[in-house]
Amino acid sequence: LSGAVASYGTNARNGALLAIEEINAAGGVLGKQLDPLVRDCQSKPDEAMNVSSQLVGKKIVAQIGPLVSGAVAGSTPIMNENKVPLIAPAATAVNVTVDEKTGKTYEYIFRVCYLDSDQAQRMVDFAINDLKVKTAAIYGSTSDDYAKGLAKYFKEGFIAKGGKIVAEEGYVNGDKDFKAALTKIKGKNPEFIYVPGYYTEVSILVKQARDMGITVPIGGGDGWDSPDMLKVAGAKDLNNTFFTNHYSVQDPDPGIQAFVKAYQAKYNKVPDSFAALGYDSAKLLADAIKRAGAADPVKVKDALAATKDFPGITGKMSMNDKHNPVKKIVVIEYKDGKLVSR
Repeated sequence: LSGAVASYGTNARNGALLAIEEINAAGGVLGKQLDPLVRDCQSKPDEAMNVSSQLVGKKIVAQIGPLVSGAVAGSTPIMNENKVPLIAPAATAVNVTVDEKTGKTYEYIFRVCYLDSDQAQRMVDFAINDLKVKTAAIYGSTSDDYAKGLAKYFKEGFIAKGGKIVAEEGYVNGDKDFKAALTKIKGKNPEFIYVPGYYTEVSILVKQARDMGITVPIGGGDGWDSPDMLKVAGAKDLNNTFFTNHYSVQDPDPGIQAFVKAYQAKYNKVPDSFAALGYDSAKLLADAIKRAGAADPVKVKDALAATKDFPGITGKMSMNDKHNPVKKIVVIEYKDGKLVSR
């Protein structure tokens, strides 16, 4: 709720609270009302660990969040040790639900978002099949596992599909001047630039690229999903840019439109993907408690693992053996300031 990506946490919290409000208004779960305890981990792994330690002491049934992969890693040992399920709304790093050393799935860690490997491959397919490009540059953050993972998976996927990576550059979170690396990239004449990272830097980077006369399509991941992209980069400079995302607010599905309308009425803004993922997390938890037949963390964990065809706002999802949802990934295009699903 504060820290580097506060807008993600705030919107996910808003979505979760809206879902809980709707669930309670409809009679709650197993005849009882859900009681949300809201906490801020500041996007820091150590603070996430502290918060989770305090929450399990309050005998919570489950924990929704943290938002980013590194912070979830901070909570993971506490949740597994105390046998309380954690639902990560937006932690997309591959190792969130699986112990990299042993290859075993963390018994109490789940997520409702797709993986970085999946969204990078979706952008590879889009760049090659839809944009018809054969060469690409990668210019991403080197400060976090999220961006580094996306860069790695995009590179591997693009080369495997016959594409050529002509340049690779990196920036550090907090950077404001990207011109030197963009000059190098421009000199290599890529047909596409992949920019994995968060909106805080990407919005400035895209604007500087366009100011330098770089007109080729630019793509990225769900870390782009923030109104600040439009505020900083502007509608004109965001034209011909694309990012993978969890859902589209323009999807005509009645359930999605009902969610968008309810969220706008409550918070006076359009729900981004983090709001939708927070909403799905709370709805999935309520569904699992109901299927478990008791507000018992171990039984809820088993119900979460058995999830099949849950109708989420971010897609119909079934949990696989690694506690990852099998679901669709959309590509969003910025077109004159509007978000258009491709």
